[in-house]
Amino acid sequence: MRRVALVTLVVHDYDEAIRFYTEALGFRLAEDTPRPDGSRWVVVEPGGDGPGTGLLLARAKDAAQSARVGDQTGGRVGFFLHTDDFARDHSRMTAAGVTFLEEPRHEPYGTVAVFQDLYGNRWDLLQPAAH
Repeated sequence: MRRVALVTLVVHDYDEAIRFYTEALGFRLAEDTPRPDGSRWVVVEPGGDGPGTGLLLARAKDAAQSARVGDQTGGRVGFFLHTDDFARDHSRMTAAGVTFLEEPRHEPYGTVAVFQDLYGNRWDLLQPAAH
């Protein structure tokens, strides 16, 4: 079996990113290991059944990387968080202060709403339609 295991997300600060992804989005902290160069190997995962893709939270190391924080996909939705209960997760995330950029909408492919993470990266919260 092959799968994408990790996707790097450039962040300003490890701890603020960990707090956002674990507390506001309900991810679990899978790893937080110090590295000899002073950086950390930080992985958060959304959880759920089966193998998923984790996020490697990588602290920006220079001005060029810092400039990309929050705009890693040029303003497009770049990340897709699937759920089996849209109403539950939308309500929990809203209560935790997550900014949704639109009201939930029903599309042929499922129920969806765009939100942004703490840096402004755009995400879809999506409950796929039953087939």
